[in-house]
Amino acid sequence: EVQLVESGGDMVQPGGSLRLSCAASGFSFSNYDMSWVRQAPGKGPEWVSRIIMGGGERQYYADSVRGRFTISRDNAKNTLYLQMNSLKPEDTALYYCARDFRVGAYDYWGQGNQVTVSA
Repeated sequence: EVQLVESGGDMVQPGGSLRLSCAASGFSFSNYDMSWVRQAPGKGPEWVSRIIMGGGERQYYADSVRGRFTISRDNAKNTLYLQMNSLKPEDTALYYCARDFRVGAYDYWGQGNQVTVSA
């Protein structure tokens, strides 16, 4: 059974940092591209970042987070990460890790992890 379990969400002040983790199981993690997707209150899902199966050589970011967020993966630990720095109130959302089955499409999602940025 494929499982994606996120952790690390919290409430932080603007300018703060958080690191999200996503523990994967039930599939060959290293063989899949992985993404982070977020959904803010009252809005639709927004793709945040993607990393290819091979690891850190190829990373992609939404314009809204480029330069502030860093996606990474540890294939030995079957874990995906999202380091978020210089957080802004508009980053407040439920953050999901997702397994890509093609660019922009996902076949498995985690349960979501809340990130709240507020003074």
